[in-house]
Amino acid sequence: MRILLAGFLGAIAMFVWMSVAHIATPLAQMGVNHLQHEQSVIDAVHTDLGTRSGFYLFPWSEDMSEAGQKAQQAKLDAGGMGLLVYRAPGTVSASMGKPMVHEFLNELVQALIAAWLLAQAAVIGYVRRVTFVTAVGVAVGIGTNVSYLIWYGFPGSYTIANIAMTVIGYFAAGLAIAAVLKRKAAA
Repeated sequence: MRILLAGFLGAIAMFVWMSVAHIATPLAQMGVNHLQHEQSVIDAVHTDLGTRSGFYLFPWSEDMSEAGQKAQQAKLDAGGMGLLVYRAPGTVSASMGKPMVHEFLNELVQALIAAWLLAQAAVIGYVRRVTFVTAVGVAVGIGTNVSYLIWYGFPGSYTIANIAMTVIGYFAAGLAIAAVLKRKAAA
């Protein structure tokens, strides 16, 4: 029961931090740019994809032969590469209600896992317990964000900002989780 309470309180702390990070700091916008000719890009995407929402990487090639790799390199040299997450018209809402609920549930799962991990560890002392949960956040933040930098070319500023938001979120969760999950020294 204590793990559930710790995870729930940790999720609240993480959710509050992430809300502040997105609303009141520049962290969530770092490395994110806008298109200069947005409407022409939207028109081209609609022409190509229509109603097929999805995640797209271009130029695309499945040919891993030497000749295929050379052809892919020529495409990259001539046109660069891109990544597109497309949600077709009629599948997106400007309402924040449902995504906020989903975000809290995501953070609840993360905080419950962190609380469970802390409960399994022999970590004595409040500061050490907070540090333990924060270290879990470092692993989580690096785990996805650095791979996106390496493989998809996400901007370094975006990567650092998202790692920072994650680590601070886990630190905030750790403050709550560590307060609930106290461990006494063995006698």
